[in-house]
Amino acid sequence: MDDEGTNRSASKLQGAGGQASATSLSNPLMRDFVSDWSPLHDASIHGRLLTLKKLIKQGSDVNLVTADQVSPLHEACLGGHAACASVLLKHGAQVNGATVDWHTPLFSACVSGSVACLNLLLQHGASLHPPCDLASPIHEAAKRGHVQCVEFLASRGVNIDHNIKHLGTPLYVACENQQVNCAKKLLESGANVNSGKGLDSPLHAAARNRSAELVTLLIDFGADIWVKNEESKRPMELVPPGSPVGRLFLQKEETHPAATNQSAVITTLGCPGRSRGNIGCLIHAGARMPKLRLFCLPPCLLSGSGP
Repeated sequence: MDDEGTNRSASKLQGAGGQASATSLSNPLMRDFVSDWSPLHDASIHGRLLTLKKLIKQGSDVNLVTADQVSPLHEACLGGHAACASVLLKHGAQVNGATVDWHTPLFSACVSGSVACLNLLLQHGASLHPPCDLASPIHEAAKRGHVQCVEFLASRGVNIDHNIKHLGTPLYVACENQQVNCAKKLLESGANVNSGKGLDSPLHAAARNRSAELVTLLIDFGADIWVKNEESKRPMELVPPGSPVGRLFLQKEETHPAATNQSAVITTLGCPGRSRGNIGCLIHAGARMPKLRLFCLPPCLLSGSGP
């Protein structure tokens, strides 16, 4: 997921007054890039609605793209200018067009955090599913802390547990970037609290960032404090023992014993020489707890009378 600067927008090349800087125009290596930038793109990124309408009226193509396949609609959404996006869409702008970086207008709206743009795009048929995992709108919104965008996308049916190999889940991304409010919104929307990036859970990410607030939030939503990552480390092993987060984990361990975090599988064993009421039980609690053998006495023995 790239930042706004990687979208190669004109904002990097613009001087005061919105014109291309003299340096960029005088540089032969930049001339093709600058000439690739249209007045329509410029009006869109800066939210100049009247100029945009005038250019369209004069015949400018709303689907004109740069060498990187950036359209005016991408730029309007990147700037969070819903009014400009609305005009472009009404004049036939392609709602699902993708740049060479696989950025869609929906992705650009999540970069800027514009719910108004998101709503417009979906009304005009934008797809919630990214054409490539390199640019996922819900991950971008979670990364940047745009809670309203996360909430909006979740309410429209986006997969909030979409797990991308190089990124993980949106919840993992939120925890990795210490976006507490986005993490909370994802959890409230039903995100899997233990689904992260590979074997690394969201709790691992929170522990690595030493965020007591995130650690508490995740555990309150049922995060497994005993799960191990690829390095066979539990979340609490990623923080200094004497640190505030380390002490927090110790407190949580007392109230979240290992055996309670895994379903027990009970195997019943008949006991030779005893009645069917005398049954031995093997409780398998996985690797975290050794097998326990319990014997359940029949009512006759409990009452004091033998077989």
